[in-house]
Amino acid sequence: MCWTPHATVACIIEDDGRFLFVEEYSNGRLVLNQPAGHLEDGETFVQGALREVLEETAWEVEITDLLGLYVYKPPHKPTTYHRTCFVARPIRQHKDRPLDGDIVRTLWLSYEEIKQQEERLRSPMVLKGIEDYLQGRRFPLDFIYQQTLS
Repeated sequence: MCWTPHATVACIIEDDGRFLFVEEYSNGRLVLNQPAGHLEDGETFVQGALREVLEETAWEVEITDLLGLYVYKPPHKPTTYHRTCFVARPIRQHKDRPLDGDIVRTLWLSYEEIKQQEERLRSPMVLKGIEDYLQGRRFPLDFIYQQTLS
């Protein structure tokens, strides 16, 4: 039997006490999530995170730190997700850029607003990432080594 975890990336993006979120459909449910998604073949973690943020929010960001590595196995699926989560700062919004098809809209939410809607979060990793960020967790980007083929 071959076990294949899903490698995903996500970004915590904060601006003046509010966090950039997406509202999206997952398993027929409208949920809240950080900009996040699966790595594509040949991408580094940082490249994947930058791409996912742009595709899902139309925001260009600068990744500043690694927040952490998170593992989650949903109770209703046989899938294990390995999430590499980054801290990023917003640079510029591309207002005319269309969002990914399953994204309904983007929102800037305070921690209190996120907590009030905790049951709508896509997974427990969403709130855990925000709380780790608020507690000051940060790792340098060079913590990750990835050899790329030229």
